[in-house]
Amino acid sequence: MIKKFFKNIGPGPLVAAAFIGPGTVTVCTLAGANFGHALLWAMVLSVVATIVLQEMAARLGIVSQKGLSQVIREEIKNPILKKMAVLLILAAIVIGNAAYEAGNISGGVLGLQTLIGEQTLAIGGLNLNITAVIIGICAFVLLYIGNYKVLERTLVAMVILMSFAFIATAVITKPDVLSVIKGVFVPNTPKGSILTIVALIGTTVVPYNLFLHASLVKSKWKSESDLSFARKDTIVAVVLGGIVSMCIIISASAIQGQSIASAADLAKGLEPLFGNYASYFLAIGLFAAGITSAITAPLAAAFVASGCLGWSTNLKSLKFRAVWFFILTLGVIFSSIGFKSIEVIKFAQVANGLLLPVIAIFLIWVMNKSNVLGKYVNTKLQNALAVIVVLIAIFLGIKGILAVFNLI
Repeated sequence: MIKKFFKNIGPGPLVAAAFIGPGTVTVCTLAGANFGHALLWAMVLSVVATIVLQEMAARLGIVSQKGLSQVIREEIKNPILKKMAVLLILAAIVIGNAAYEAGNISGGVLGLQTLIGEQTLAIGGLNLNITAVIIGICAFVLLYIGNYKVLERTLVAMVILMSFAFIATAVITKPDVLSVIKGVFVPNTPKGSILTIVALIGTTVVPYNLFLHASLVKSKWKSESDLSFARKDTIVAVVLGGIVSMCIIISASAIQGQSIASAADLAKGLEPLFGNYASYFLAIGLFAAGITSAITAPLAAAFVASGCLGWSTNLKSLKFRAVWFFILTLGVIFSSIGFKSIEVIKFAQVANGLLLPVIAIFLIWVMNKSNVLGKYVNTKLQNALAVIVVLIAIFLGIKGILAVFNLI
């Protein structure tokens, strides 16, 4: 039974690994530290929205045996619209992931440094962070091997480690169970919480995961009879990811009222209350979150670029490797020298804010095309849920863009 379960685990945990990065850890930490358990319901909403979109992406990948960016390129017939769509996707995903990769690696570094201390190497006038280079090398080796099964098993192991670490941290803090249940089921928007709610949903419903999922399911499943496995895989992984995010909020709630700006502050805040154990668990979780996202972000960028430009999506092809190597190298360099790519990240946020509703709308359109999906087109219920998610995505996109330009 257990062996069969593990055999049918697919790209779901990779999707969970992708959305639980250092950015998610930081946003969840701020949500818990500033608002206690009050915003747990926003994570429930995020999980539902993510399942709706990711299930569609997985179904598209299995039935069509094509990636999402490839389908976009083939199904948009108007040449001007096609070029605009391809440019927007390339800009948002490839450049965006390059910006976020530094944050992913920095998050892994932060976790590792809690365990082994800071390791730097002076070269000329620069102080290189050796830990960032080590994490970059680990990611490079896994991606260069180009074997889906090796990648999948490694990331599944890291997700299990990350889940255990964050759940253990939450249990150690001994939260008020009734307060947690109320936070999960009773929507509440305390004063000043709107942007945090937007961030919680925005950091979970990730545009590049739709491309990553549609591309990866082809490596795992070839037959339409496997759709039930893909659906279970998606639901279990995304729900687990949501639980992990909730555990971070619960952990941060234990030190509510203190000045908390990042996951590193959360580790420091927990230590005097619960000893070294909590901070060590948190450090392991943060390291796992960083390194899994450091692998999935370049991988997603490579799938997107290959699909948009008509290249082979073989993990071992030269052009495919060139894209992820470029993203990973930029991330290692920016992280190791402590470069804060704020302007690039702002651009990525604006592009992703625009991209999520656009991609979600396109996904609904293509999921209703019988020439692509045959009898596996969306049902009325799936369309209704998807439209609700799109409306949320449009709201998030507008809010995110206004926030970037300090208009709200």
